[in-house]
Amino acid sequence: MRIRHDDASEFRRYIARPKVTGCRPAMFRFLAVIAGLLAPASAQDVPRSECLAMAETSPRATPVSLRRPAKADEVEITYAGHSTYYIDTPGGVRIATDFSGAYTTGRLPGVITMNRAHSTHYTLFPDPRIPHVLHGWGEDGKPAQIAERIGDVYIRNVTTDIRRYFMDDSSAEMIKDGNSIFIFEVAGLCIGHLGHLHHKLDETHFAAIGRLDIVMVPIDGAYTMSLDGISEITRRLRSSVVLPMHRFATPLDEFMSRIGQQFETDQRSERSLRISRDSLPGTPTVIILRGV
Repeated sequence: MRIRHDDASEFRRYIARPKVTGCRPAMFRFLAVIAGLLAPASAQDVPRSECLAMAETSPRATPVSLRRPAKADEVEITYAGHSTYYIDTPGGVRIATDFSGAYTTGRLPGVITMNRAHSTHYTLFPDPRIPHVLHGWGEDGKPAQIAERIGDVYIRNVTTDIRRYFMDDSSAEMIKDGNSIFIFEVAGLCIGHLGHLHHKLDETHFAAIGRLDIVMVPIDGAYTMSLDGISEITRRLRSSVVLPMHRFATPLDEFMSRIGQQFETDQRSERSLRISRDSLPGTPTVIILRGV
């Protein structure tokens, strides 16, 4: 599959602004996270991240004997293709990640997230019936800053840098805050999509991400980052469920050998899984849905 590069002129002509604005220097990410946990709600009443709070207080797995008898709400996750997963929440919100319009399944999503590394991860002309279009990049050199509650899901982002291509304006190697890791908090679950990740994460990134129960990880080993690099991040996050994406021809066993024996493998014949907080596996597990 051939990857198309960005058309920088398209971005200059595109006038739709991100839904949430503002910026903070990257060096203050860690302080911003701590301040967000300690401070009361602001005048704008920005939602509080439960996943950041749980990262400090909750264990990774709950013993079976201590789980609540009541059935927890389930989230359905469907692999559509490339880096696009669909997330259907108990409240009926449908989200599509790294949405270009090329990978669709079922009904139209109400929320789409995008990253701008390649045109296979965004579209400048989404269906106008989609009410929430969230860009992982900002404008005028400012990072995107997303913190929105839409129905029963809270969506936020952690920005990352991306490599420049020959059609970009500057000769600098990286575009600062050019993409985002998106985090979806719903039904007691913390779900992260690493996007088109181009570099290792530092402590400020991990602090801003917090706890992830489920993480969607690019494993192409070339267009994003090396398998060794993404495996190191996967081990550090130690999510209960790892969902590979952006695979191309990467042998799955090559990825599994790098992340280590602490992860189990669960290969499915279906494109979708239904999962709740209570049904998370007790051992970190790579779930490979059909089509990955």
